[in-house]
Amino acid sequence: MSETDLRQLWNDEYCKVDVYTHDGILVQFYQDMFDHCFYESYDRGARDKSILSLNRLEKILWIKEALLDKTAVLKKGWDRKTKTYTDDRRLTIVKDNYIVVILIFKNNKARFVTAYEVNDDDNLDLILGSPNW
Repeated sequence: MSETDLRQLWNDEYCKVDVYTHDGILVQFYQDMFDHCFYESYDRGARDKSILSLNRLEKILWIKEALLDKTAVLKKGWDRKTKTYTDDRRLTIVKDNYIVVILIFKNNKARFVTAYEVNDDDNLDLILGSPNW
């Protein structure tokens, strides 16, 4: 599939339909989130999002599956600015290391933030050690 085809798939599967979590939270998706989710940074420190990630694109449909998975591990997300765990960010962890992050901004309403596979065991241990949702 071309990048254009994948963007269309993103739009059809996530932006044009209502997507809910297994516990009833409506998650909003937007077309411009494609770049943030499916591009990786050449320089992680600069967070430049300059490289289209085939690894992430292969898992494009995993996002919805993860949100619907009743057996997923749910954790509180980390706020980089305040350096604390926060009640408005929720991490859904499936398949041992695939993470979907949503930002809850209203009762039962959230916005998709990102999704990725954690390939570093130390980072995964930190995430799994975070407070439960």
